[in-house]
Amino acid sequence: MQRTTLRIGLTGGIGSGKSTVGRLLVDNGATLVDADAIARQLTAAGGAAVKEIANQFGDQIITVNGALDRDQMRQLAFSDPAARLRLEAIVHPLVKQETLRQAAQADLAGSACIVFDIPLLVESGRWRQQVDRVLVVDCRAATQIARVMARNGWTRVTVEKIMSEQAPRSQRLAAADLCVYNDGLSLEALGLMVRQLAMRFGL
Repeated sequence: MQRTTLRIGLTGGIGSGKSTVGRLLVDNGATLVDADAIARQLTAAGGAAVKEIANQFGDQIITVNGALDRDQMRQLAFSDPAARLRLEAIVHPLVKQETLRQAAQADLAGSACIVFDIPLLVESGRWRQQVDRVLVVDCRAATQIARVMARNGWTRVTVEKIMSEQAPRSQRLAAADLCVYNDGLSLEALGLMVRQLAMRFGL
């Protein structure tokens, strides 16, 4: 009898620790398909999205190394919301294509559990139907802000702006089948929590 691969949608607000939970699940035997990492590859030097981004926004949005200037793009998207939509129209179809390719590869390899790390899973609407469970990593807004300011060196205003463009915490929690509350936890304690989840996922 063929074992069905469990598909987990992993999401959480910026600074929630979602990527850390994803890495811990991989340590426990899951296969990770990371939409953010795919988007970064697509917009890096030589990435499949770079030429069309330059066509749409001009060469000034591309660094001397041939990659998307992420800081400049972020500033442009803040001042012009339509710019973000134009960027997404270029990048998102390519991310979807690569996500499906990686998932098919994991299926062929016999992976017991594929974790789709999707920052905007709740916002997109389409992902809910494509996964068996939605796992939300949650923490207080103040914790998110403090973590991102420390990690990225961004101002509070920048972090709050990004948070305002993501689904509110209540909406993410309402969409969750499972939740990891990652606030005030040591990495060891978080690791134990994720190990318990992994066991529930058959890992």
